[in-house]
Amino acid sequence: MDRKRKVYAPFSQTSEAGVTQTPVEGYIDVSQMIYPIVNTGVVNEKGQWSGVKSSDTEFKQLGKELQVPNGQAIIAPGGDPGFLDMTGFNDLFFAIKPSNGGDYAIEGVMGPDTNRFANLSPVNAGALLRGSYNDTSAVIASVLADSAEALTADVWNIFVIGTRLKNQKMFQLKITNSSGGNSDIEFGFMRIV
Repeated sequence: MDRKRKVYAPFSQTSEAGVTQTPVEGYIDVSQMIYPIVNTGVVNEKGQWSGVKSSDTEFKQLGKELQVPNGQAIIAPGGDPGFLDMTGFNDLFFAIKPSNGGDYAIEGVMGPDTNRFANLSPVNAGALLRGSYNDTSAVIASVLADSAEALTADVWNIFVIGTRLKNQKMFQLKITNSSGGNSDIEFGFMRIV
């Protein structure tokens, strides 16, 4: 949008002469152009491009494990890259669709050890994620460890995890079938800024 307006010229010749009152014709025409901008990121202090994060709009890294026996655990997500990176994200939705209803243990674990955590390798893969995830707690505790969550068969059971996993660089979910029988287990994730 193009617009002209008048503004006082503080460095006019009359200002230099010490005139403190606005003289006649102490204003000049200024063209003012307004352009929309889109912020897609910045170049950080190390000279590396860092894009602006946006929430996932769909569940990603969908996977399916077939005929998981009672008492056996699976690690989600599988495939490539085989872990979730929450860098720049605050909250997480995850969804589980079992073919057999009943209890399932759901735990957040570190891993896998085939990837680096920032510049550290190897990591203690499969170990429960631990930390202090609220401002009032001085205790290091398990970040996500549910030993018996009742899931309904053949529908997506959707869970939201608040800031407990915020900015976690590399983690997986360990899902243990405790339903009493074999179960196909589907899963997916959606990250929220």
